[in-house]
Amino acid sequence: MIILALDVYERDRALKIAEDVKDYISMVKVNWPLIIGSGLDIIRELKERTGLEIIADLKLADIPNTNRLIAKKVYEVGADYIIVHSFVGKDSVLAVKEIGEIIMVVEMSHPGALEFINPLTDKFIEMANEIKPFGVIAPGTRPERIKYIRERLNGEIKILTPGIGAQGGKALEAIKAGADYIIVGRAIYSSENPREAARRIYEEVKGWSSG
Repeated sequence: MIILALDVYERDRALKIAEDVKDYISMVKVNWPLIIGSGLDIIRELKERTGLEIIADLKLADIPNTNRLIAKKVYEVGADYIIVHSFVGKDSVLAVKEIGEIIMVVEMSHPGALEFINPLTDKFIEMANEIKPFGVIAPGTRPERIKYIRERLNGEIKILTPGIGAQGGKALEAIKAGADYIIVGRAIYSSENPREAARRIYEEVKGWSSG
């Protein structure tokens, strides 16, 4: 239900936060800042320390061969899912899916996404329905868009929503709109007590998801 976006540089800090909050989250999402700051093996370490699934948020957006070369190494160190951009086309997306499970970007939560990515949402949804990834990324800051995507997306495909907390998205609103997972970063890892912050969000959404 809750995915921790662990967007920090430091290995020790990342491991401590993940271990502190693991009881209240479903997965850990590792982005470029942590990989650059701590090395690719941080994926394996997080998985071993927490026992949770790891999402590598690389937003791969290259030609098929380059996507394939990157993905191979990332899956080898233990990533369960890799996030890929849809706009590069089906061949580049499938190059990653041939190796492991993927999550496709169909919309993003930052204002600039309105310029080029989000106008193509319908085409990205069609591609996702054909390719059948584990999930898609939809903006947690726009519950109406989550609902729109959910209505058009194959029901077996999960919706993961970033933008919860610091960017203004509300956890419960995203779940009610159709999100399967909420992605929370700064609201947890920048908190004075990350475990308590994760617990509060968990309690907020638990009743709705179990009901």
